Amino acid sequence: RELYAELVNTNTAYSTGSCTRAAEQLAARMHAAGFSKEDARVVVVPGYEREGNLVAVLPGTSKKLKPMLLLAHIDVVEARREDWTRDPFTLIEEDGFFYARGVSDDKVQAAIWVDSLIRFKKEGYRPKRTIKVAATCGEESSSTALNGAEWLARNMPDTLSAEFALNEGGGGRLDKDGKPQFLGIQVGEKANRIFDLEATNPGGHSSVPRPDNAVYDLAEAIVAVKRLGFPVQLNDTTRAFLKQMSPTAPAAGQIAIANLLADEGNATAAAILSTDPVMNSTLRTTCVATMLEAGHAPNALPQRAKGVVNCRIVPGMSTEETQAAIEKAIANPRVTVKLRKPHRPMAVAPPLDKRILDPAVKLAGELFPGVPMVPTMSTGATDATMTALIGIPTYGIPGIFYEADGGGIHGLNERLRVKSVYEGRDYLHRLIQVYAER
Repeated sequence: RELYAELVNTNTAYSTGSCTRAAEQLAARMHAAGFSKEDARVVVVPGYEREGNLVAVLPGTSKKLKPMLLLAHIDVVEARREDWTRDPFTLIEEDGFFYARGVSDDKVQAAIWVDSLIRFKKEGYRPKRTIKVAATCGEESSSTALNGAEWLARNMPDTLSAEFALNEGGGGRLDKDGKPQFLGIQVGEKANRIFDLEATNPGGHSSVPRPDNAVYDLAEAIVAVKRLGFPVQLNDTTRAFLKQMSPTAPAAGQIAIANLLADEGNATAAAILSTDPVMNSTLRTTCVATMLEAGHAPNALPQRAKGVVNCRIVPGMSTEETQAAIEKAIANPRVTVKLRKPHRPMAVAPPLDKRILDPAVKLAGELFPGVPMVPTMSTGATDATMTALIGIPTYGIPGIFYEADGGGIHGLNERLRVKSVYEGRDYLHRLIQVYAER
C-alpha cells in the first residue's frame, strides 16, 4: 500500500513530472529489501534526465531456463487539477475505490511487480527462472519523448532479454454492479498509425466564393474516411476470443459469431456484431478523424485545411495498405495523405502458447471461480511493440479487474477498486512463481 501510494503520488506526466524520481523511489525500496545497487538500478539516458527507468533482477538457480520479464510503464497521461474532482496526484481511497492519475494505467502493475520481488527477497525465495523487472518511462508520451522500453531494447537488450514477458493490456471486466464478467489475457494488439490530411488552395476574397474550396475538400475527405469500412480480418487470437465469448452473447449474437467464424466475408454477421464499438474495432482495422484545422482569416477563402486521422491496424495488414485505402476512399488529388513518423513499430502478435495460457487459466479458476478467461487482442497500444524488437513474446496478463466504462483511464477521475488491486496482487504474485518454477 505504501509503495503503491508513493508511486501514484509522484507526478510522472511528461510536461511537469519525473519518472526518474519515481524510479529512484522504487529502487530505494528494493535496496532496503536487500537488492544490490547492481540488481536494482535506475537507467537515465543523457539528455532525458526526467525520464529514468528502473531495471531489476532476481537471479534464478537454473542454467537452462531463460529469464522472464515483468514489464510496466510508470509515466502517466497528463492531468490538470482544475478538471479533476480530487487532486490527480494524490492517492485517495473513497467508497471502495482508489482515485488518482495512474492508479490503473499503469502504476498498479508496476507496484505489484516491484512489491513481488521485494517479498521474494525478504522471504529468501530463489526462483529457478531469473525474474527481471523493467518499470519504464515514455509509454504515454508524445513522439518527442524517450520511450524507455524501446531505448533499453535497442541499446541495453541484455537488461530485457527473456523467453517471454508479462505486461499491461490484459485484466478483467466488471459490470456496472461490480460483478466479474470475464478475464482477458492479451495476445497481440493493433498498430497505431497517424495520417495527416491536407487540402491547399490559392484562396482569395470571401466575397467571391469558388467551388474548389480547401475546407470543402477536407470536409468531403473526412466524410469519406468516416464511410471507409475495412473488411473483417480475424487472427488466431480474435477467433479464439469470439469462440469463447459466444456463449455469453444473446442468441442473435451467437448466430452472428458462428456465421462469421465460418465465413469472414459474411457481411450480415459482421454488421450485427459491429454495432458494438469495441467489437467493431476488434474485427477490423479502423480509422477515425481526431483533429481539424483550417483557414487563416474569417473574410478570406481558405488557403489550407488540415485534418488528422488515427488508424488502428490489425496484425497482418500493412501501413501502406491502410494509406492506399484512405487515398482511394478520398479520391481527390487536391487532398494529400501523409504518414507521420511512427511512434511505435508494427505490432507482432505472440503465439497462443499453452505454457503461458494454461497456468493463467488454472490459477484464475482457483482465485476467481466461475469467471471465464479469454484471449484478447488489444485495440490500443502497449510497449509490447518494443519488446518485440528483440524477439520477446509479450502477453497482457490478467488478474486486475477494471470497470466496464474504463474507470477514467486517460480521462477524468481515474479510479480502480481497492478489492481489484489486492486481489490482482495476490493472483499475479502467485502466477509469477508458477512461471518461475517451470
